[in-house]
Amino acid sequence: MQVYEISGLDCYMDITVAIDAMGGDHGPHVTVPAALAYLRRNPEVNIVLVGLQDVIESELQAHKAAIGPRLRIHAASEVVTMDDPPALALRNKKDSSMRVAINLVKSGEANACVSAGNTGALMAISRFVLKMLPNIERPAIASILPTLNGHTHVLDLGANVDCTPNHLLQFAIMGAMLVSAVEHKPSPTVGLLNIGAEDIKGNEVVKQTAELLRRSHLNFYGNVEGDDIYKGTTDVVVCDGFVGNVALKTSEGLAQMISTMLKQEFKRNIFTKLAGLVALPVLNRFKSRVDHRRYNGASLLGLRGIVLKSHGSADTVAFENAIERAVEEVRNGVLRRISEQMSLLSEGAA
Repeated sequence: MQVYEISGLDCYMDITVAIDAMGGDHGPHVTVPAALAYLRRNPEVNIVLVGLQDVIESELQAHKAAIGPRLRIHAASEVVTMDDPPALALRNKKDSSMRVAINLVKSGEANACVSAGNTGALMAISRFVLKMLPNIERPAIASILPTLNGHTHVLDLGANVDCTPNHLLQFAIMGAMLVSAVEHKPSPTVGLLNIGAEDIKGNEVVKQTAELLRRSHLNFYGNVEGDDIYKGTTDVVVCDGFVGNVALKTSEGLAQMISTMLKQEFKRNIFTKLAGLVALPVLNRFKSRVDHRRYNGASLLGLRGIVLKSHGSADTVAFENAIERAVEEVRNGVLRRISEQMSLLSEGAA
């Protein structure tokens, strides 16, 4: 796999993505057609479909597709289910499609792995197989959320319930380097999620983290509150996994509630149905702006390899976007950027 460097970015002659074809609520019925659609649009990318060979071949036949130079199957005999405890998946399913796909990243046969499978198992297996980047103590889950002026990256979203100030500083560095790489922003702003913008607000962990961030080389905006996430106040929002996961699930629930309520109101009577028809273009544009499929693909940052977690219920459009995010992280050298910044932090501490 040939790699060269231009203007500080890692550029690959070709990029190979290993896909856990069995993962998620829909498995190969989503992962295979999403992979085929992505290959049609991106001639510089290769894909390895990992999983039960006969099942994958059957899905390929259903789409009148076949393996070739840019698409191949790597057989795995086991599947990690959405209900499997992470420890069981790690210990007892060593030939699962999830683990084999991650192994391909470790061996260098693939540049990245994408899975819609069990989040806990994916994190546990990825951390065990790939290990952590130097000077990083814990991995973090980073994802994109829509805002009034675009989107923001939030981490951690559930990998770490209890964090020290140093962990949160590391999350901030990883999030900033991710945004700097894939969005080509030289100095993305970083906000620390808190119960108030004032320096005196928050618990001791948050206060100490704020001090570390002020002394760091990052473009630290300061404390941000929950509503700042959707205002798009900063490019990166940092928090521990407990707070981040609650914020994420609350946001998803709110979006579902608003969607359901709008449908109920427009279906209330003949007049509201007519109003709905008139408002349909506006509603469709609104739906497009907040469509969760556009933001699918959470990055497992801090590992010695690129791993993307797709939502378990993702359809082909959403899963294709997760593949695209993985490719962008490879293409723009996210791992190298994080490693370099963590080395600078370590040298500064020394």
